[in-house]
Amino acid sequence: MAKNKKNNKGEAAAYAVGGAAAGAATSATLGGMGLAVAGTAVGIGMLPVAVVGAALGMAAYGVKKAIEDED
Repeated sequence: MAKNKKNNKGEAAAYAVGGAAAGAATSATLGGMGLAVAGTAVGIGMLPVAVVGAALGMAAYGVKKAIEDED
């Protein structure tokens, strides 16, 4: 068992916000994105890309905590 089981909500929030910002910046940099499947296409705006960025930020936080806690 790991010795330090303290949950740092501030650090987790920072990872989520950082990921969302990175996602939004990626969307703004690349411009219009879309998803094309079987002859149809749907535009993807900034919000879904920012949400994916936040999810990736939380995943990075989880990996960091797993490595720190040696889980």
